[in-house]
Amino acid sequence: MEKDRITMSQKQLNKFVILSKANAGFITVREASEALGLSERQVKRLKKKVRDGGASGVVHGNTGKTPAIKIPDTTKMEILRIRRLPEYAKCNFSHFSELLFEHHGIEISYGTLYEIMKSEGIKSPKTKRRRKSHRSRKRKPQAGLLLQMDASPFAWLPGNRGVYAIHGAIDDATGQVTGLFMTKNECLHGYFELLRRTIGNYGIPASVYADRHTIFQSPTAKKHELDASVNINDTQFGRCLKELSITLIPAKSPQAKGRVERLWGTLQDRLPVEFAIHKIKTLEEANAFFETYIYEFNANFAVEPVSTQNAFRNLDANENIDHILCIKEKRIIDAGGVFSYGGKSFKIIDDGLALPAKTHIDVLIGSRFGVMAAYKGYVMEALPFVPPKRRKNTSASMEPRITSPPPPEHAWNDGIKANIITINDIKFESEATYYETVRIIEKTLLGKYR
Repeated sequence: MEKDRITMSQKQLNKFVILSKANAGFITVREASEALGLSERQVKRLKKKVRDGGASGVVHGNTGKTPAIKIPDTTKMEILRIRRLPEYAKCNFSHFSELLFEHHGIEISYGTLYEIMKSEGIKSPKTKRRRKSHRSRKRKPQAGLLLQMDASPFAWLPGNRGVYAIHGAIDDATGQVTGLFMTKNECLHGYFELLRRTIGNYGIPASVYADRHTIFQSPTAKKHELDASVNINDTQFGRCLKELSITLIPAKSPQAKGRVERLWGTLQDRLPVEFAIHKIKTLEEANAFFETYIYEFNANFAVEPVSTQNAFRNLDANENIDHILCIKEKRIIDAGGVFSYGGKSFKIIDDGLALPAKTHIDVLIGSRFGVMAAYKGYVMEALPFVPPKRRKNTSASMEPRITSPPPPEHAWNDGIKANIITINDIKFESEATYYETVRIIEKTLLGKYR
């Protein structure tokens, strides 16, 4: 038989000897059970197999057969070929297994992929570090109760295109990324667009947990945080959060907002690979990619909240999000409805509301609408205004003077020049005598022609 030709292991040979002794009556079933570590019922079943089939009774039926779940050699070679492509060079094994299924239709477990990579001497670029012990903070029970917000500068785009900043927000209860937006550096515009995407994707959160960057709060806030009598002005982003009824909670350390800090570690490992695969090379392409990528990311990493109640709120239908996510500053208009901003003049264009001179208005500056004016919640259009130029005075007194040579009877032609020239020919006894003579001549000539 085929099974008899199979080489037996030492364990199988020992099992065969003990079962053969039990069949011959040298030992009891209980003694064989204790020797093999099997139940008596199992020993009786194996005794019959050895009695009927000899040594093949202790050999497993799949011994010598190719496993049905074995990865074919062609598939293994294809996986190794894909792995050696430049865009996958910095991809960790877990992310690589996801990309194999998403882009190449190859479904493989992490354990099998790890064994293939290990057999070829390929190591994961993301080395494991020893975890630092820390006290974990309990998650919020409902989605939308708290968003952790931050920005991370990094060389995100492939091809050494410089360092850019991604602004991101993650929900504390679920770990869902509510929005991502990339700019050249961490800035107010980036956080405005991040909040816009968060509200569009999920809604208005109850509170935001962020660091003490001057975008979020005034530099004097930390100095006077214990003195309630000091009035601290809001930043533009702080004013925006107040208009949306969002509470700003300042973090005192990066570890306090550890969920968003750990998010950056994951994204810095994955996004450069995703950008390389999708041929993304510009900020505009990256921000368009984020619109759908966050849902794929959340499907892999988000968790279920403790409570099914959702704390996100919908934006009121009467509110314009563009008029909230913008810069607002106070100005005063003149009798013609003109105000100045940034060294330029703007005129309010609205026939329905006539504002008197010296009225205080809010100037709205946004990336989506430019410059507008608001008065008591009423928003008006404002266009650049160039005041008319004044006419120049063309009277005779303002005309340029035309010079002409002096007339013949002028003093210059009547001896002054001659006297000045001939005086140089006179010899004086001393320098003092010379200057005294010049003084007398000048005094005489001035008296003559005055």
